[in-house]
Amino acid sequence: MLQSMTGYGSARLDTDQFSLNVEIRSLNSKGMDLSVRLPRFLSEREYEIRTMLTKALVRGKVSVCVDYTRNKAQKAKSNINKELLKAYYNELNEAADMVGGSKSDLFRLALHMPDVLQQDAGDDDAGDADWEVVQPLVQEALDNINSFRADEGKALTTEIMSYIDRIRILLAEVEKHDPVRMEQIRTRIRGHIAEVSTAEQFDQNRYEQEMIYYMEKLDIAEEKVRLINHLHYFTETVYLPEPTGKKLGFISQEIGREINTIGSKANDATIQHHVVEMKEELEKIKEQINNIL
Repeated sequence: MLQSMTGYGSARLDTDQFSLNVEIRSLNSKGMDLSVRLPRFLSEREYEIRTMLTKALVRGKVSVCVDYTRNKAQKAKSNINKELLKAYYNELNEAADMVGGSKSDLFRLALHMPDVLQQDAGDDDAGDADWEVVQPLVQEALDNINSFRADEGKALTTEIMSYIDRIRILLAEVEKHDPVRMEQIRTRIRGHIAEVSTAEQFDQNRYEQEMIYYMEKLDIAEEKVRLINHLHYFTETVYLPEPTGKKLGFISQEIGREINTIGSKANDATIQHHVVEMKEELEKIKEQINNIL
């Protein structure tokens, strides 16, 4: 079954200490184009996350964002550098003695000197959100985006197969009209034979050989057989379990080649009309295949 390259999946975990949110978005792309944004404490796990994503998503323009925030109570925590506070206080005390200044605000001044109050690392500190917590959350987001892709793929399958069925119907119309076309060609040839057979230098053998060559050039039987085979192969490939987007693209090229050949060889207005409609359906298929995994 087809899968879309377009998708969205997320997973969230809220605890008393922190909130962790994973979001994965995917658009169509010829290959895997992966963009990852992580908090600092997960930097060393980027390779593992990329491996998980590449294995699960295969192809697409994928962006991943992992957001980690500590709750307000956790953020409010801070540490006092006691040694530095003591050193600042002593220096301020000595300065006050030297100039005879007031010592009433020395402690407050020392407390607000640089690097005395050290705030927790906040968002960049993992806290309790270690890899054992993050990994299942990333996997959950991956499961969700793949579920999204599968649902989109079902809709794409229905749409694409409707185009394939339309090409089959048009090919059946070509089959129905082809005997009429061939009889018209034979009638024209008989008329030409009647005109030239009375010529003095008429070579019957040479004329027959040229007529056979001419009839073979107008014959589209092989192209019709190849086209129906390509349509069958396309249908079989759609329902394979593995990603088949690129293969379907190649099959579409072969379908187009046979349709074009039928149009060029038929030399018939009715068949040309059917060929134009088949080309239109094929273009719709190609547009949708660009979004198939």
